[in-house]
Amino acid sequence: MRRPLEPKQSWGASSRFTRRTTESAPTKSGVIGLLAAAAGIERGDDQRLAPLAALRFAVRMDQPGTRIRDFHTAHHGVTGASMPLSERFYLADAVFVAAVEGDHALLTGLRAALRTPVYPPYLGRRSCPPAEPVDLALYEDTRLEDVLASVPWQASAWYRRRHQTPQALTVLRETASDESAAAADVQRDQPVTFDAAGRRHALRTVVTDSVSTPITSGSGGPQEAHDPFAVLEALENESA
Repeated sequence: MRRPLEPKQSWGASSRFTRRTTESAPTKSGVIGLLAAAAGIERGDDQRLAPLAALRFAVRMDQPGTRIRDFHTAHHGVTGASMPLSERFYLADAVFVAAVEGDHALLTGLRAALRTPVYPPYLGRRSCPPAEPVDLALYEDTRLEDVLASVPWQASAWYRRRHQTPQALTVLRETASDESAAAADVQRDQPVTFDAAGRRHALRTVVTDSVSTPITSGSGGPQEAHDPFAVLEALENESA
């Protein structure tokens, strides 16, 4: 299990020209790319990438976040000429629980790689580093559906204070081998190669599901952490 945390994220799936969009949740290609980087798999090493790409993937949306737009300017490195203005989209203040399912030995190695990564992990783009370790837990002899139904709600403390606990959380998951894909959506998000000369992605099936929001008894959610904005909120309440 791995949990991209609250910093800015961007999970592109169909960026074109000067407009770089983001999906509303982590993509499989983005998460597999993060794992591959941590494991030291080079971009053109499709043979080592293949076992990671074959892992079954799912993501739970614990805190949807806000989509923001940024404008980028650049100049040619040689001529100094201005390049076209581009717009890039990000998710701010979003929290997800992403999971991969497959060979336990492979997952054990990937978890170790996340703790001592060869290349730094990032949340979709290099400009989006995580603020904390992204590893959450490792499970054995279980399925994605069961894990995502039991892992406590990971929303931030400030988010839980401002919002009521939702009755259910949205889950985007790949179909299981014994499950019909008739009602599933199709996305071009199955990584084939990350070669810099030409990335390629195949189609994969995605089912939109939901699970009851799991709350740890007596805790009200995930472990409490220092919230630097708590003092500001108190001042706002006093002045209101």
